[in-house]
Amino acid sequence: MRRLFGGIEAGGTKFLCAVGSGPNDLIAEERIPTTSPPETLGQAVAFFRKQEAELGGIAALGIGSFGPVDLDPQSPRFGWITSTPKPGWADTDLRSPFLRALQVPVAVETDVNAAALGEGRWGAAQGLDTFLYMTIGTGIGGGVLVEGKPLHGLLHPEMGHIRIPHDRSADPFEGVCPFHGDCLEGLATGPAIERRWHAPAPSLPEDHPAWRLEAHYLALALTTFICTLSPQRVILGGGVMAQASLFPRIRTEVVELLHGYLRAPPILEAIDEYIVPPALGARSGILGALALASLLPD
Repeated sequence: MRRLFGGIEAGGTKFLCAVGSGPNDLIAEERIPTTSPPETLGQAVAFFRKQEAELGGIAALGIGSFGPVDLDPQSPRFGWITSTPKPGWADTDLRSPFLRALQVPVAVETDVNAAALGEGRWGAAQGLDTFLYMTIGTGIGGGVLVEGKPLHGLLHPEMGHIRIPHDRSADPFEGVCPFHGDCLEGLATGPAIERRWHAPAPSLPEDHPAWRLEAHYLALALTTFICTLSPQRVILGGGVMAQASLFPRIRTEVVELLHGYLRAPPILEAIDEYIVPPALGARSGILGALALASLLPD
């Protein structure tokens, strides 16, 4: 008898909820707008209660959430969203409402670590144990699996908030991050592109100077992560990466910035297969949440 799992991709604009066991077995899905915590979480709980009544129950629930998130199981706030810039969501207990309502094990991860789990199980990182997944959209985040396990440490990686070289003579833009101004997220997200160029990113043509600058900032960040984390593959998702010209620009500049220092065949001989889009497309997050749930003990 197959085991069914629940998954939530908790984003700043929507909660995507699903029940199933993998890419070819998604039985039910629902998109819930991210409004206030009581309203959004209440609707998500109602979705899973309905599915349990119809399907006979789920074995566990996995939640991949925007953050920062407290992922320390020993913390009294384990499973809470902490200092998020999302209005109204700071200090929100994400995990307990589902524990109380569903009476099943509930795992919480960052949205990008969950997406990395999905890509490792079914997508572009199958067969690899150490790799990087990044999303570049309304925010920037990075998830890392090291020897098959999501990297946590002190809290969890916050790759969007690293400081990168910012030549203010070439780009006088101050950045949009409410915490740091011109960190990577402040300079290279979709909202940063729109505010800098006074037009939404999808409306900018392929030859617009925005994309040369965007590729430069992302290549600077990836060079740092490649040197520090040594991933076997880099997967780049998110809405900004829908611009087709970005991947070849980023790959070329990463090789130039590394300047022959890392003599690894994937970088020297197969960069097109080293820096890649997610094989699961926009489904990495929700499938990763199901993968997360499947790792929980009965």
